[in-house]
Amino acid sequence: MPTYQYACIKCDHEFEVVQSFADEAISKCPECGGEVRKKFGAVGVVFKGSGFYQTDSREKKKTETTPKKDDKAVKPEKTESKKETKTETKPVKPKTEK
Repeated sequence: MPTYQYACIKCDHEFEVVQSFADEAISKCPECGGEVRKKFGAVGVVFKGSGFYQTDSREKKKTETTPKKDDKAVKPEKTESKKETKTETKPVKPKTEK
Protein backbone atom coordinates (compact mmCIF):
# COMPACT_ATOMS: atom_id res chain seq x y z
CA MET A 1 0.00 0.00 0.00
CA PRO A 2 1.25 3.50 -0.75
CA THR A 3 2.30 6.00 1.89
CA TYR A 4 0.89 9.51 1.49
CA GLN A 5 2.32 12.67 3.04
CA TYR A 6 0.05 15.40 4.33
CA ALA A 7 0.72 18.91 5.63
CA CYS A 8 -1.66 21.07 7.63
CA ILE A 9 -2.34 24.50 6.14
CA LYS A 10 -3.12 26.02 9.57
CA CYS A 11 -0.37 24.68 11.88
CA ASP A 12 2.20 23.33 9.35
CA HIS A 13 2.07 19.87 10.99
CA GLU A 14 3.38 17.21 8.57
CA PHE A 15 2.48 13.52 8.82
CA GLU A 16 2.38 10.32 6.75
CA VAL A 17 -0.50 7.88 6.35
CA VAL A 18 -0.48 4.42 4.75
CA GLN A 19 -3.67 4.22 2.71
CA SER A 20 -5.17 2.02 0.04
CA PHE A 21 -5.95 3.51 -3.36
CA ALA A 22 -9.64 3.06 -2.59
CA ASP A 23 -9.47 5.02 0.72
CA GLU A 24 -10.58 8.65 0.74
CA ALA A 25 -7.98 11.35 1.27
CA ILE A 26 -7.63 12.79 4.77
CA SER A 27 -9.09 16.28 5.08
CA LYS A 28 -8.48 17.25 8.74
CA CYS A 29 -5.26 17.63 10.72
CA PRO A 30 -4.98 15.22 13.68
CA GLU A 31 -3.29 17.97 15.78
CA CYS A 32 -5.46 21.07 15.31
CA GLY A 33 -8.36 19.91 13.12
CA GLY A 34 -7.39 22.32 10.34
CA GLU A 35 -7.49 21.65 6.61
CA VAL A 36 -4.67 19.48 5.19
CA ARG A 37 -3.19 19.08 1.73
CA LYS A 38 -1.33 16.20 0.12
CA LYS A 39 2.37 16.67 -0.44
CA PHE A 40 3.89 15.33 -3.62
CA GLY A 41 7.55 14.50 -3.96
CA ALA A 42 9.92 12.73 -6.30
CA VAL A 43 9.14 9.08 -6.85
CA GLY A 44 11.96 6.59 -6.57
CA VAL A 45 11.80 4.26 -9.53
CA VAL A 46 13.82 1.07 -9.67
CA PHE A 47 13.98 -0.92 -12.90
CA LYS A 48 14.88 -4.53 -12.27
CA GLY A 49 15.78 -7.09 -14.89
CA SER A 50 17.79 -6.96 -18.06
CA GLY A 51 16.58 -3.48 -18.95
CA PHE A 52 14.49 -1.76 -21.53
CA TYR A 53 16.49 -1.63 -24.70
CA GLN A 54 15.70 -1.88 -28.38
CA THR A 55 17.59 -5.16 -28.54
CA ASP A 56 15.33 -6.81 -25.92
CA SER A 57 12.58 -7.39 -28.47
CA ARG A 58 14.81 -8.98 -31.10
CA GLU A 59 15.34 -12.71 -31.51
CA LYS A 60 18.29 -14.02 -29.62
CA LYS A 61 20.80 -16.35 -31.25
CA LYS A 62 20.86 -19.88 -29.91
CA THR A 63 24.25 -20.51 -28.38
CA GLU A 64 23.31 -23.39 -26.14
CA THR A 65 26.25 -25.64 -25.34
CA THR A 66 24.83 -27.73 -22.53
CA PRO A 67 22.04 -30.23 -23.17
CA LYS A 68 18.62 -29.62 -21.67
CA LYS A 69 17.14 -31.89 -19.00
CA ASP A 70 14.92 -33.54 -21.61
CA ASP A 71 17.86 -34.20 -23.94
CA LYS A 72 19.94 -36.36 -21.58
CA ALA A 73 20.44 -39.10 -24.15
CA VAL A 74 21.54 -36.68 -26.87
CA LYS A 75 25.08 -35.45 -26.48
CA PRO A 76 26.28 -32.39 -28.36
CA GLU A 77 28.69 -33.18 -31.14
CA LYS A 78 32.13 -31.72 -30.90
CA THR A 79 33.35 -30.11 -34.06
CA GLU A 80 37.07 -30.04 -33.65
CA SER A 81 39.25 -29.89 -36.71
CA LYS A 82 42.31 -32.07 -36.62
CA LYS A 83 45.20 -31.44 -38.92
CA GLU A 84 46.32 -34.50 -40.74
CA THR A 85 50.05 -34.96 -40.78
CA LYS A 86 51.46 -37.26 -43.38
CA THR A 87 54.73 -38.97 -42.70
CA GLU A 88 56.58 -40.76 -45.42
CA THR A 89 57.63 -44.26 -44.57
CA LYS A 90 60.60 -45.72 -46.32
CA PRO A 91 60.70 -49.42 -47.01
CA VAL A 92 62.98 -51.30 -44.69
CA LYS A 93 66.01 -52.74 -46.52
CA PRO A 94 66.95 -56.22 -45.53
CA LYS A 95 70.40 -56.51 -43.99
CA THR A 96 72.93 -58.23 -46.13
CA GLU A 97 75.59 -60.43 -44.65
CA LYS A 98 79.22 -59.76 -45.42
